Amino acid sequence: MFAPYRALFCDLRTDQLLDVLPLQGVSFDDYLGKTGTASGTIPIPNAAVAGRVRAAVTPGRTALWIERGREIWWGGIVWTASVQSTDRGFLSMQVQAGTFDSYLDHRRLLDTFEARQVEQFDIVRQLIDYAQQGAGGDIGIEYGTESSGMARDRVYSRYDVPSLRDLIDQLGKVEKGFEWRIAAYRDPESGRRIKRLQLGSPVIRTGTSEVVLDHPGPVMSYAWPVDATGQANVWQSRGASDNQNQAEESFPLLSDLLVDTEQIAAGWPRLDGTSDYSTVIEKPTLDAHARADWDTARAPRTIPEITVHMSRAPLSPAMLGTTIRLRIRDLWWPDGLDERYRVVGMAITPPERGRPETAKLLLEAP
Repeated sequence: MFAPYRALFCDLRTDQLLDVLPLQGVSFDDYLGKTGTASGTIPIPNAAVAGRVRAAVTPGRTALWIERGREIWWGGIVWTASVQSTDRGFLSMQVQAGTFDSYLDHRRLLDTFEARQVEQFDIVRQLIDYAQQGAGGDIGIEYGTESSGMARDRVYSRYDVPSLRDLIDQLGKVEKGFEWRIAAYRDPESGRRIKRLQLGSPVIRTGTSEVVLDHPGPVMSYAWPVDATGQANVWQSRGASDNQNQAEESFPLLSDLLVDTEQIAAGWPRLDGTSDYSTVIEKPTLDAHARADWDTARAPRTIPEITVHMSRAPLSPAMLGTTIRLRIRDLWWPDGLDERYRVVGMAITPPERGRPETAKLLLEAP
């Protein structure tokens, strides 16, 4: 791994630095709405390095921070490690990690949780507190006091044993919901590595200055996928069963049937869609989930991807949630495209021999 990147391996609970190890063939990404990943290979040329790697890398217990200069560009948890030997005896370890939000995939709600008219961001913070107050559960996730202005009623039963990640995701995927992530960065004053809960309703928005990206120019290439496989203009969601008697036939709670009559009248074929919320027991809550899912599904999904030459544009992972201005002129856009998009994902490929440093941005219409 060439400078200015470094890979820091730390204890997950205390963040004590265990070692700084070379990481080759590295790539890492981060997203709004899903877990980011990092992967790379640690070369093991001798017994001394083998001992260091053995001591520093323990999947499920080791945190990985990737630095660019003095800035933290990625942070997460090492979940898998594989030692490999070639036919010539060269040793290496391949590691794969997930952003810190992946920790909540491995935590379960083991006690019944109830919230009545509670700010939705406070429910998220209470679930984070629940994860970190148990013995061994505190991995140092911090949060602020921001508010969305939206109160929610929620009851989560311990008998469902849901993952905390699923509960937060489901809470956000509702009408007037929110986005969330665990941001990793270095505090500019103390130099401390930070894991911080970032919340935004209805979406996360960051940045104050507009970045303009051109193709031809810093934008090396792009892809413009249009996906209608999940499109629907008729929608109904299913909730929990309304029957507590196992001897009788059981029926799930159903949301109102939502139909986009204008789209069908305009010539679109009828396209049905559904979603399941097996722990939702209140119809108003299920209806709110259905409306949010329906709003998302009524148009083909388009998430443009652009690959940017990092030496020609001022980009960093802190741009997640930022609005950029994209200008393209080519055979597909002969009159020129000039539109603004929100950055919802970023994949970084550091430079290696014969390969420039690049960033792939996933975009969404703001």
